[in-house]
Amino acid sequence: MSRFFIDRPVFAIALSVMIVLLGLISAFSLPIAQYPQIQKPQITVQTMYVGANATTLEESVAQAIEQKVNGVENMRDMRSTSTNTGNYTLNVTFNLGKNADIGSVEVQNRVSQATPQLPNEVNGYGITTAKQSSETIMYLSLTSPKGTYDEMFLKTYAMVNFVDAIKRCKGVSDVSVYGSEYSMRIELEPDKMATLGLTTSDVAAAVSNQNIQAAVGSIGSRPTVTEQEQMYTATSQGRLKTPEEFGNIIIKVVNGEALRVKDVAHISEGPRMDTPIGQMDGMPAVVFPITL
Repeated sequence: MSRFFIDRPVFAIALSVMIVLLGLISAFSLPIAQYPQIQKPQITVQTMYVGANATTLEESVAQAIEQKVNGVENMRDMRSTSTNTGNYTLNVTFNLGKNADIGSVEVQNRVSQATPQLPNEVNGYGITTAKQSSETIMYLSLTSPKGTYDEMFLKTYAMVNFVDAIKRCKGVSDVSVYGSEYSMRIELEPDKMATLGLTTSDVAAAVSNQNIQAAVGSIGSRPTVTEQEQMYTATSQGRLKTPEEFGNIIIKVVNGEALRVKDVAHISEGPRMDTPIGQMDGMPAVVFPITL
């Protein structure tokens, strides 16, 4: 084959020039990117059902959401994870070429259709839908070398100071946070509750109804041209902050006496979950996986 071009140099030169010209034309017409899209677009749906196990999540949350999401245009597959800590994650993968922003909107619309079928606790916590790569590009960890601060302080510090800044970086989809979350722990005493005829729903309803930030309005009348302003804005205590305030929540009144939360529970400040999350060099740490 090489002998053919050696014997015909003019033809070989003309063919080479043609290949160069076609390459130059293609260089200006074909799309070129430093980081081309080689991974299939993926949309992640996340929520939490506090106190539920994996079976409860599957029956009350997963089935309702997945029945609505299934069948989105150009969807390749979807995989969900339900944990015993109440976390639910659904990963929806689309075929290559699908616009991730459009896919996110379509999945969000399908999820909103399932919202009426979900438990109130899940709707109250919220459902997030975001485009996200299946690859984690980096892990960050925050720790206190001398053990001065615990995981709850470290997580709060991170959320206030730099997690939002990382999320705003170009190319970052989400920053997950694996660490203990601060909470007010109300540990009920079953024997006392059984004696008084109370259930966990009674206590939960009392805490929910009395731990609110309410607008109480104003006092007085609107000022007129001739009269001085006599209107005062009223304020209330708002949300409770200390164990003592939570302990004084009234559950119900029995024989003229107020039955309070502190009568049937031990109240303290502590982590939302007892499950250990992360460590670094043997010290408690908060871990931050960063995804594209």
